[in-house]
Amino acid sequence: MRSEVITVRTGSRPTVRDITAEAEQFLAGAGDGLLHVFVPHATAGVAIIETGAGSDDDLLTALDAVLPTDERWRHRHGSPGHGRDHVLPAFVAPYATLPVLGGRLALGTWQSVCLVDTNGDNTTRQVRFSFLPG
Repeated sequence: MRSEVITVRTGSRPTVRDITAEAEQFLAGAGDGLLHVFVPHATAGVAIIETGAGSDDDLLTALDAVLPTDERWRHRHGSPGHGRDHVLPAFVAPYATLPVLGGRLALGTWQSVCLVDTNGDNTTRQVRFSFLPG
């Protein structure tokens, strides 16, 4: 297995950050196998969604509806409502495993690999790519 960690700047507000290009760069020269994408953080996740047509903003809106930023959360360190960020990985898993064919991700036409980060307290994230050859 080959593995590498990249650093992704997410900024100080909730974001859906397309990391497909970084994944493809990691896979350059690889054959067939599986790519595992893992975010080793308690407040971020990985989603396979369409980006650029509003779906990324729709995802953040949906997360706000299901996990509002208010004082209901028992987990209270950080910014107000930060407890919801610790619940996020139960809804947007911190990992995804994807097929790789001929060194390229076997994604659908409109699919992208995205880092989902609602925690504005941390402006950078680590993402681990691991390739398991077939």
